[in-house]
Amino acid sequence: MIHPENSSEYAGLQVNSGVEQPSIVNPYLKRKRVKRRELSTAEMVEGIRKGDITILSQAVTLVESVNPEHQQRAQEVIEKCLPYSGNSIRVGISGVPGAGKSTSIDEFGMHVLREKGGKLAVLAIDPSSERTKGSILGDKTRMEKLALHPDSFIRPSPTAGSLGGVARKTRETIILCEAAGFDKIFVETVGVGQSETACHSMVDFFLLIQLAGTGDELQGIKRGIMEISDGIVINKCDGENVDKCHMAATNFRNALHFFPMPESGWMPKVLCYSGFYGIGIKEIWDMIFQYIDFVKANGYFNYRRNEQAKYWMYESINEHLRNHFYHNPLIQQRLEEAERIVLAGQQTSFTAAQDLLDLYYDNLKK
Repeated sequence: MIHPENSSEYAGLQVNSGVEQPSIVNPYLKRKRVKRRELSTAEMVEGIRKGDITILSQAVTLVESVNPEHQQRAQEVIEKCLPYSGNSIRVGISGVPGAGKSTSIDEFGMHVLREKGGKLAVLAIDPSSERTKGSILGDKTRMEKLALHPDSFIRPSPTAGSLGGVARKTRETIILCEAAGFDKIFVETVGVGQSETACHSMVDFFLLIQLAGTGDELQGIKRGIMEISDGIVINKCDGENVDKCHMAATNFRNALHFFPMPESGWMPKVLCYSGFYGIGIKEIWDMIFQYIDFVKANGYFNYRRNEQAKYWMYESINEHLRNHFYHNPLIQQRLEEAERIVLAGQQTSFTAAQDLLDLYYDNLKK
């Protein structure tokens, strides 16, 4: 069969061979990856002090690492950054899943950066799966404006099954961010109960985000998290939900009267706002700044930070003792046997635990 392009009547037609198809294998994969030069402690501290986000991120990664060498380096960096920390407003933000924490943080952050200037760091604690141990770490996708702002830094961290450990690392990350010049810091919790207490122990103002229709006054009294809140805000106060939000705010105000006056002497306020439409954001920031001025004037601000420093000292001791116990070779050998005896019903859990502790203490004396 003669193809049309080869026919004599198309003698002047020239057919090109076409464009060579590229390889389906990425050619850049053949290149050897250039190993990044490891920064010294002094270089890392200098970079953090200059506000270099890349170096700050590397330092936070060191803090979050479980590698003993990385932990040692991280502590050296933190110690050198400590004199430059403490000059920020730390705000903890919590609420039930779906309350709009990430969307609200986006609006809160953009408002304060526009009105007050400065730099904002957002430290988000992301829950890890109990089955796969993985985390989405997708908080940035819901903070579209802040993610693009040059004066903001968003760092999600996985819980990895340990809220206490993540909270300690978040506390250390706050020091690094303050040394890098961030004067406003948000700490977003996973909103499951235990993390709220840990978050409260590292922030100056604890903000609780609520939704309308979550219960009556009695339900509000039962919630222990309200006792540690410095301010309560009702989100999604827009459209047909406005009346419900104001009714919920009234219920929460009534519930707060049943609590004793906080140590700070500040009576928590209840406000309504809409994170999606950006309504009522200014009033919330006015409340936060009013609280900071109030507690600085009566001395509670410094008292609370001193109490937090003492709290984390004891928490660090507890964590170190726990790790030392479980990493003891003798305990690691006996743990499996102790589990088998308990599961077989030959010994109670408490007696088995006491035997392991006795073994641990006897081994230390040798």
